[in-house]
Amino acid sequence: MVAPSPRFAPRGDLETVETGTALSPKFDADGLIIAIAVDADDGGVLMVAYMNDEALSRTIETGEAWFWSRSRRKLWKKGEESGNVLVVEDIRVDCDQDAILVKVRIAGDGVACHQGYRSCFYRSVPTGAPPAPDLALSFDASMRRVPPRD
Repeated sequence: MVAPSPRFAPRGDLETVETGTALSPKFDADGLIIAIAVDADDGGVLMVAYMNDEALSRTIETGEAWFWSRSRRKLWKKGEESGNVLVVEDIRVDCDQDAILVKVRIAGDGVACHQGYRSCFYRSVPTGAPPAPDLALSFDASMRRVPPRD
């Protein structure tokens, strides 16, 4: 278990966490908390990532979204290479403080996904029949903004 971060209030009892004013995020055993980035204007989900205490702290301090990359095992500021920085308008925490919602505006060419789509959620899963190995996702081509990036 990861020790509580000294950057945030210690976690109290459930009543205190859910009704109090102290920010006491519940990081998981790997020291991470889920972070959902949504468009500040229309509420559309742009991406889902993870934050550690450093990423959450930098996001609060700088007003730009920072995350922890589980695949690269490093801290990263969204858009540091592409220019598509997520500028924070509002940060919300859910009732038991185990998820972060970041309302953002995208700088640059308005792309949140490294595949060139406005949102990382550019494919739909068909419903109404049992899933099978040949189940095909459908693409929302209207979300494509630019060619994919490495």
